[in-house]
Amino acid sequence: MNKIFKKLIAFVSTIGVVCAGSMVMVSAAEASATPAAGGKQGGGWMSLILPIGYILFIVLIGYFLIFRPNKKRKQQEEKLRSSLMLGDQIVTIGGICGTIVNIKDDVITIESSLDKTLIEFKNWAIREVKKLETDDEPAK
Repeated sequence: MNKIFKKLIAFVSTIGVVCAGSMVMVSAAEASATPAAGGKQGGGWMSLILPIGYILFIVLIGYFLIFRPNKKRKQQEEKLRSSLMLGDQIVTIGGICGTIVNIKDDVITIESSLDKTLIEFKNWAIREVKKLETDDEPAK
């Protein structure tokens, strides 16, 4: 629910900023097309500052609402994959649960049932990890 709400807010705010920016650009174009009362005509590089500012604002909103959270999520996933150890309980993106019995480069072998069925997965297919608790570490 939280992810859908964030995406909806990002979409609505982006549409609002685009609409406001286009209205300002249209009014700026109309103002520069009609000569001022003093006979001076507006234009030049000063008329480009406002549209460029709106474009930069939209890019910043896109960065903070889309790219930055994705980057953080990818870093967390990479940290999770690099901390895998033998004996950890995992759940794959397909919903298969098991215990890690072998790790080679980017291939992980898990034991998934009482029959000791071995299944190999790529490490990017892991969704959750439950660390193996030892006597040295207290339970969290």
